[in-house]
Amino acid sequence: IPSSFSKSVSTFVAQNYGAKKYDRIKKALMYSISASLACGVVMFYIIFFHGNLLSGMFSKDLDVILASWDYMKAYGIDCLLTAIMFCMVGYFTGCGKTTFVMIQGIVGAFFIRIPVSYIMSQSLPVSLFKVGLATPASTLVQIVLCVIYFMICSKEMSKEKTTLDINSQIQDA
Repeated sequence: IPSSFSKSVSTFVAQNYGAKKYDRIKKALMYSISASLACGVVMFYIIFFHGNLLSGMFSKDLDVILASWDYMKAYGIDCLLTAIMFCMVGYFTGCGKTTFVMIQGIVGAFFIRIPVSYIMSQSLPVSLFKVGLATPASTLVQIVLCVIYFMICSKEMSKEKTTLDINSQIQDA
């Protein structure tokens, strides 16, 4: 679901960014995060509190079901976070900020997810939940990067909008 939101946001933002409708793209980002997060809350609830039912569809071995559910609890947390992060990535892609999208993805994967997975796998007692926390940790860092970059881009868009408004007033006079 978040991936679908990302693609939709990207398309809508690209059209409106090109038309310099900056207020519309910010609203689209907020609405998409809200809708995606609503889906994420449902998925979180199902996975975190009833993941044993999902795991039970693939195995009847109780140990496998419980281990799978342990890992899926961390994934459930990530369902909440990816609802936000994917919408922001779609926003930046639509604005043509694809270099930033690539950099934040690399930072999340290589500087957060892999080291946190390793550290959690070394901490005793080892649990799949703790190892699985690397994914939401990575997503959380990516969201922080996106919010910082969003604020930077918003300032740039405000300056550009002010310049466009002044130029429009001059032409009208």
